Amino acid sequence: MRASVWSGRNTMQVEEVPDPRILNERDAIVKITSTAICGSDLHLYDGYVPTMQHGDILGHEFMGEVVETGKGVSHLSVGDRVVVPFPIACGGCWHCKQGLTAACENSNPNAGLAEKMFGHTCSGIFGYSHLTGGYAGGQAEYARVPYADVGPMKVEDDLSDEQVLFLTDVFPTGYMGAELCDVQGGDVIAVFGAGPVGLFAIASAIMLGAEQVIAIDPQQYRLDMATAKAGATATINPDECADVVEQLKELTGGRGPDACIDAVGMEATHGHSTLNAVERVKQANRMETDKGPALRDAIMACRPGGIVSVMGVYGGLMDKFPTGAFMNKGLQLRTGQCHVHRYLEPLYEHIRNGDIDPSFIVTHRLPLDEAPNAYETFKHKQDECVKVVLKP
Repeated sequence: MRASVWSGRNTMQVEEVPDPRILNERDAIVKITSTAICGSDLHLYDGYVPTMQHGDILGHEFMGEVVETGKGVSHLSVGDRVVVPFPIACGGCWHCKQGLTAACENSNPNAGLAEKMFGHTCSGIFGYSHLTGGYAGGQAEYARVPYADVGPMKVEDDLSDEQVLFLTDVFPTGYMGAELCDVQGGDVIAVFGAGPVGLFAIASAIMLGAEQVIAIDPQQYRLDMATAKAGATATINPDECADVVEQLKELTGGRGPDACIDAVGMEATHGHSTLNAVERVKQANRMETDKGPALRDAIMACRPGGIVSVMGVYGGLMDKFPTGAFMNKGLQLRTGQCHVHRYLEPLYEHIRNGDIDPSFIVTHRLPLDEAPNAYETFKHKQDECVKVVLKP
């Protein structure tokens, strides 16, 4: 089969690779009909996530048709149309039973690596380095889906792929980011990053009752989408203002937002401070893994007693974390890989009811063979790219 594989830093290739096969009775094989490039994939592409190996198949946002199942998978049949959550969950461990499927204790065969990095293991993740299990991803013609009796959700209506594809990751991730903010009527929420996760965080905060949602992003076309499509009530371009924190205070009567969502993560680029410039150099030279301007600004801007929700991916260590502001302002820091399984059915209902059409984020539709060019277009934000969907 054809698949998009990692061949080194900033290098993707589409190659012929062996077809996946059933390895366990709880497996299924899915023929991919749509798959997407996620902002998190860029961290792999750029070489900031360790344990990548030449030939690894990327992609954790995919859906398709079941073509084979193991004998332990009873609720799926050949021909079923399914979306596949990016965390791989066993369904039986303590964390899975608590709905914390991204912390599954059994699905990561390389748990020892994750424990060294994070203190505890995380779940396995499709196409996201050997730190999270080394599973082949879905930017391919077919994918093996472990624990298929737990993960995939059947789509049993005529909704298009693009309307349901993002249930695999970015829609639930953005929604979880907003949910962690404990949104109350009248709240002001600031969302750092107007990429796909940020856009869904904005739309979700509005659905949950926020009065104002302020989008912060250095790309004007993404800010335009944030207001026109996601419902943001105000925007800030950090490259066009002297100080994002002061601008947020000005927009909130000096108090600061009730909650801030960091939907950027380890490769944040906004701002002109000397610290940001130093961090760019340190990250480029692998002296630190994570840059922190978005997270620092979120902490500094949030009102005392507020919530900082972090949905952007961080992989290792970040310098200059503002512990004094975090502690003395009495902030709550809430974060985590998204526990997608708990959100599948509720968000599917929102789509079916017409509350939201997630396909609004799609700007580029390309065949799988164009994946290498698509990564470059997405990374460099060329052609006003927000989201790429690949068709195997």
